[in-house]
Amino acid sequence: MIRKVIDKAFPDKTEANRLKAKVDAKLITMDLEELKRATQVITTEAIGDSWIQRNWRPLTMLTFVGLIVAHWLGWTAPNLGKEQALALLGVVKIGLGGYVVGRSAEKAIKTWKQS
Repeated sequence: MIRKVIDKAFPDKTEANRLKAKVDAKLITMDLEELKRATQVITTEAIGDSWIQRNWRPLTMLTFVGLIVAHWLGWTAPNLGKEQALALLGVVKIGLGGYVVGRSAEKAIKTWKQS
């Protein structure tokens, strides 16, 4: 959307491309900062002192996976529709993605500390 606005606002293609490159760089930086913050949260949880702090995310994901499997096997509430099942699957996708990033960051930090 922003790229179309830039093209309309700047007839000079060189200037428009320069501005689009700046916007792209800023968006990438913002995404990277958000990913770093999410990684810090998950890493802090993964190395936390209490068992529940370290394991609540995996337990939650396993619960949602179990609900999805139960739905596919027909062991589910009759009023749970396709939309709710897909919403659960979306939560699992997001959760597993965050978990994988967090675990990777945790391993990288351990390796860095050992160096």
